[in-house]
Amino acid sequence: MLRAAGPVLDGAAPGASPVRRLLCAAVLAIGALLCPSAPASASDSIEVRSAELRPASDGDGLALDVTFDFDLPWALEDAVSRGIPLYFVIDFELYRSRWYWFDERRASASLTYRLSYSPLTREYRLARGTLALPFDRLGEALTTLRRVSGWTVAERGAISPGSSYWAQVRMRLDTAQLPRPFQVGAITSRDWTLVSEWRNVAIRPELLR
Repeated sequence: MLRAAGPVLDGAAPGASPVRRLLCAAVLAIGALLCPSAPASASDSIEVRSAELRPASDGDGLALDVTFDFDLPWALEDAVSRGIPLYFVIDFELYRSRWYWFDERRASASLTYRLSYSPLTREYRLARGTLALPFDRLGEALTTLRRVSGWTVAERGAISPGSSYWAQVRMRLDTAQLPRPFQVGAITSRDWTLVSEWRNVAIRPELLR
């Protein structure tokens, strides 16, 4: 598709102005990222391998340990290498079961990771809030991203003895934080809709006693 589009843009206006030529070049560059000719070799979904809710180490909250399994599709890996940051969001929800009405949501939390690459330092960076870690290789950054440990998601009082609770977690690529041209491509491109299904979280028995 891109091979056919190139000659049309170049040949439609041989006397086009420099501004128009720059706009055409920009369109082609964005198209190359959103519609790569090389097939994606990685899975386009995220799997939640394990998830457990436990008492936080400080004793004042509830902490989540969760492990994900995924690889970046070629389009996303190429985008990062070109300097486009990717934002991954982990969503958590905790509910108290009620037989007489809808289940009550007791807590919810979201955690955002920013994955980026700096051509100047040739380093990948994985940021969580104000904390950012450098990595020499993309695979090393993804290994860290796939495993979250000790994330405080609720106060200790969110769970009390005598009631039944259930929790769920997921990870998703937040396309709303992408540059606008890529947001448009994410609507139609499967590579840009990286997301997991909601997965039930195991709750440690001591939390219910």
